[in-house]
Amino acid sequence: MARSTILPVAAVALVLGAVAGMLVLPTALGLNDRPATATALKHQGWVEAQWPFPTDQFGRGKTFRCSETECGTPVTLYVRAKMGFCNCTTGVADDDELERIGDLALLGGNAFAEGDGRPITVAWMKGRSRSYAVASGSHPGTSALSIGYNDRCDAIVATAVVANGRPDSVEVPVIRFLNGPVVMRWAEVTLGL
Repeated sequence: MARSTILPVAAVALVLGAVAGMLVLPTALGLNDRPATATALKHQGWVEAQWPFPTDQFGRGKTFRCSETECGTPVTLYVRAKMGFCNCTTGVADDDELERIGDLALLGGNAFAEGDGRPITVAWMKGRSRSYAVASGSHPGTSALSIGYNDRCDAIVATAVVANGRPDSVEVPVIRFLNGPVVMRWAEVTLGL
């Protein structure tokens, strides 16, 4: 092959290799920020849905639904990150901090705590969980489980909405899901870990 044809062929091969790398590498590293596969979610009993709330200063989050069969009652789970919004020294160590960072306001109406919160662990992160009754015209008879946990100054906030009045009954499947690969991959990408 003549020297004048080697350079253009090598340049084309280099460009094709770069394009292939850009397409394959994010998938290989698990960095794609697209909805989780239906198979991965179904295995855990959850289905991803559209984020229903307007965008605010914390941006959009993820919405997941769990059926009554899988979770004991229908559950809608809203999860999002709040970067730099958590107490960097103590994290989500008490109910006051959980209430400050939580997303119950997204549901509208008034939320009333149904007792003290409980400490929780999601992967390496510590936080709290607390049950609430929500009085709202748009969500009558709604209860919610507010969950917050942090990595340094960044918080992950989850709100599990149930209609049965017993949000504490879904704490185990919700925490299990938050610890699972779908949410953990999203959290690692979102928090830049």
